[in-house]
Amino acid sequence: MYSIIGVITVIIFFLLLGAIYSAFKTKIKFFVSGLDTGFSFADITTLWEAAELAELEDPNSLYYSMPSLTKCMERISTAAQTLDNLSGKAYQQLLAKLFDFRTKIQNESDSKKGMQTTLSLDKGQKLRIILPGKGVFTSEIMNNGKQIVISIPKKKDMIDVPAEQWVHKTLTIYLWRKGDARYVFDSAVTQSGLYMGQPALFINHSNNLVRTQKRRAVRAKCDIYGYLYIIKEKIKDYHAVETHDGYKCLIEDISESGALIRIGGKGLSNVQIKLQFTIQNMLIVMFGTIKQSEYNEEKNESLIHFECTHIDQLMRNEVLSYVYNMLPQTEKEVFEALSLTEEDVASDVTAPKDIDEEPQTPPASAEKTEEGEPKLAPKDVAEKRLEAAIASDF
Repeated sequence: MYSIIGVITVIIFFLLLGAIYSAFKTKIKFFVSGLDTGFSFADITTLWEAAELAELEDPNSLYYSMPSLTKCMERISTAAQTLDNLSGKAYQQLLAKLFDFRTKIQNESDSKKGMQTTLSLDKGQKLRIILPGKGVFTSEIMNNGKQIVISIPKKKDMIDVPAEQWVHKTLTIYLWRKGDARYVFDSAVTQSGLYMGQPALFINHSNNLVRTQKRRAVRAKCDIYGYLYIIKEKIKDYHAVETHDGYKCLIEDISESGALIRIGGKGLSNVQIKLQFTIQNMLIVMFGTIKQSEYNEEKNESLIHFECTHIDQLMRNEVLSYVYNMLPQTEKEVFEALSLTEEDVASDVTAPKDIDEEPQTPPASAEKTEEGEPKLAPKDVAEKRLEAAIASDF
């Protein structure tokens, strides 16, 4: 008899326990998640009240959803303004914790952004394709299903390689996804054929998409002598060409965004300079700042890292052409593919207009050597001048 009563009591107890858990399941889960996240019991109680005030359908979303968290923070901030200093201070401390937590969620969200697979690519997506040994081509996605169907790749709007010659080739494909980032992946062409009556290639999907950064300026090794001028006043004319001898320098590598320059004497950082030299008989003028200087006391010379802040568009193109021609073929193809994806980015957003005017040509009075290089001061004279300038200006 007693055993039956005991069994019934145990059953009722577990039923009541189950009913209590069911009734408070959401709240229990909320508090457990809050404790795991690092909030105190008092903080979690306040967050629960804020979640109720914000009428969140799933209060637990506060711990992983940016909109839910922002909504609760607004509620807490509004409530803090109506309290006395002591109570309001506690709310402000909780808000500080929530701002830190919000930053953590944002960072985790940013790290998870982006495509992982080509299954996410849309019809009409423009592609920049490298076919090893043949160069860079342009194509677009015609359909995305079991395989990706793309139009026959073209170079300068011409079909340079027939469809059948693409089959079984491994391609490196670059693309810009609107509002997201640049991506690159490899894929193989399985067959060629027709899609909706149009010639097309069929390529395999990839689960290894890599987000790429904006193309960095590519540097090329060189030995170019030039003039260096220290800028003492505000620049009034970016097209003015210096006709007098500056401080002799040797440019050891060059890019559109800067250079590595060897000079005599000791150089310091954060100094504005103007760099003047020639490439292929074209005078190049670059303005910028010495970002870093490495002094060799034994040789009494410095390697300075120059960052260009202004260069005329025509001169920039000449520098790019020089750098490009110095690159190995494989690097040229990557460089071109990334450059083309930048054009896709530019067409996706409103880019600022280039307000640079056409560059002026050097005056006829500027002295040059027989090879077309600017006439340079002797090394010892240039070094003395540079050291004197360093003492007064650096």
